[in-house]
Amino acid sequence: MFTTGDQVSSKPRTPEMDAGKHPRARLGFILLSTDYAAEDHFFTMAPEGVAVHITRLKTEDYTTNETLARHIDHMAEAAARLQPDAKPDVISYACTSGSIVIGEQQVMAEIKRGAPWSQPMCLVTGVVDALRELDAHRIVVGTPYLDEINTVEAEFLAAKGFQILDFQGLNLSTGIEFGQVTPGYWKKFALEIDQPGADAIFLSCSGIRSLEVVTEIEQAAGKPVITSNQALFWSALRRAGIPDHLTGFGTIFSKPGAKIHPPL
Repeated sequence: MFTTGDQVSSKPRTPEMDAGKHPRARLGFILLSTDYAAEDHFFTMAPEGVAVHITRLKTEDYTTNETLARHIDHMAEAAARLQPDAKPDVISYACTSGSIVIGEQQVMAEIKRGAPWSQPMCLVTGVVDALRELDAHRIVVGTPYLDEINTVEAEFLAAKGFQILDFQGLNLSTGIEFGQVTPGYWKKFALEIDQPGADAIFLSCSGIRSLEVVTEIEQAAGKPVITSNQALFWSALRRAGIPDHLTGFGTIFSKPGAKIHPPL
């Protein structure tokens, strides 16, 4: 019995140890403070034995090219907070539009500065990886963004070699609004903007609830659907050496990652 003033003296023991709960891979994600969807999506998609580590950038709940550009100021610091002792295999900035406005190389350089032990990537890198993996050359794009952001994103995708048959945004301005658009509306919107000649439908933004209906849209449209969080997570898994074919999250998860750049 312990009495106040006693010293605890534990008996010698040899604990049974293993590789921990997540022996296969560790993935780190830098989310916006206004993102309502990505964290739930990443944990939902995570296979057995794969860790998901999350940190957040403090961001303004008003999404313009100007406010997105400021995310870079704290990127290295955010990367450094992501389980430095566990050393994630991959760390990604999880914002589609921010990746484009800031630039992939600048984002990845700052992540590498803060977390030199991890592979850096950003969300739009995963989107390009996924579209190329699907041989999707002609696409339609739907977003929640203001048209000033839509224009920059359209130019980015065109420069990557994609032919954009239609690009439509909802002209919402805050992350809170992005997360309040229902999954059912994303399905309706995707099918509305689809065109017979499109190889794939891309629903852009980490903060929207499109993953919940990706399979329904694919079945209705008869073609692959890429969402930001789905593409990022697929690419991060493949970069971490996880080949699992997941079901319920779209056609892309049946693909091995053969066209990911740089090659795996």
